[in-house]
Amino acid sequence: MSTTQTTQTTQSAIAAAEAHSAHNYHPLPVVVATADGAWLTDVEGRRFLDMLAGYSALNFGHGNRRLIDAAKAQLERVTLTSRAFHHDRFGDFCAQLAELCDMEMVLPMNTGAEAVETAVKTARKWGYRVKGVPDNMAKIVVAADNFHGRTTTIISFSTDPEARADYGPYTPGFEIVPYGDTAAMEAALTDNTVAVLLEPIQGEAGVLVPPPGYLRRVRELTRERDVLFIADEIQSGLGRTGRTFACEHEGVVPDMYLLGKALGGGVVPVSAVVSSAAVLGVHRPGEHGSTFGGNPLACAVALEVIAMLRTGEYQQRAAELGEHLHHELGLLAGGGAVEAVRGRGLWAGVDIAPSHGTGREISEKLLDRGVLVKDTHGSTIRIAPPLVISKEDLDWGLDQLRGVLTEG
Repeated sequence: MSTTQTTQTTQSAIAAAEAHSAHNYHPLPVVVATADGAWLTDVEGRRFLDMLAGYSALNFGHGNRRLIDAAKAQLERVTLTSRAFHHDRFGDFCAQLAELCDMEMVLPMNTGAEAVETAVKTARKWGYRVKGVPDNMAKIVVAADNFHGRTTTIISFSTDPEARADYGPYTPGFEIVPYGDTAAMEAALTDNTVAVLLEPIQGEAGVLVPPPGYLRRVRELTRERDVLFIADEIQSGLGRTGRTFACEHEGVVPDMYLLGKALGGGVVPVSAVVSSAAVLGVHRPGEHGSTFGGNPLACAVALEVIAMLRTGEYQQRAAELGEHLHHELGLLAGGGAVEAVRGRGLWAGVDIAPSHGTGREISEKLLDRGVLVKDTHGSTIRIAPPLVISKEDLDWGLDQLRGVLTEG
């Protein structure tokens, strides 16, 4: 097949997508056809190293055999019942996920945004029924530069103009404080505050790690004021940072975990709110639900994810390879092309010096070299490969980044 023909194959696929789908994304010009482990192959047979892992949805790699086998086995049995009936995977899923989180109850949904919406509803209901907040007066404190999803309620407390603009009127009931500022957090808490909702590491903002002690202080403040501490671990959780949960790096246990992305193993969308019986027990039949939440196929895949995490293997890989990743990126930061590097485990935000191009331009140059990453906020690229990546492949990907920055 000639170069012209192969180029036309990609161009035709992109043209069809552009013509018939809403332009709410600006993908890199690559059309993926197959994938395995940390590698993707496009429609022209070119291979690419995946250094994004579906924003952490693919922590265990593409086509993980254990997860695919679990899905196939369940596909042959039953895929959906709705919660109108019990099914034989649901109880095990809830029990094992609660145990993994050292919690008591699970409320399953599908997407991360649904988990966040569920948490908002739960916190408000808890505030009215348990804490005694006056009706319609509940407040939830969030951090600036957050990313918790894209529903109307969630973007109402976003500070990102692209996520928020032209979607008003916005949902009230939220107070925004600077991320990492414990004094501002303390000042924001009132008798009507029902929850603090935070990402232990802000992913979309550029993989921002809070100052040491921040999460511990938030945990102290929320206990003192009878406020729920909700940790959005949808991107940071399930092994990405070298621990099962990013909160563990400060020895913090929140009142509620929000999980998603990697919980579905890159096979099906699975999310969950995990908390105590005292918190999730405020829900009564008919007050909240989901047709697909907790379906048999989702539970079967998530059960295998939980089993894999219990071995500690993936957390250890993320910790060890993450230490290597940050050492190598730290060396780049001293060369003038990289202004800053942040992150933890196999997760990094790399700020590119303006003289070397935008984050999008660097992503496109890496694409030409066979590496896939994603930019955010103009100058930053995010690196988050599957936890199954080999050290050799990780080093090769970093070599391509060095090459691109040297060219710049």
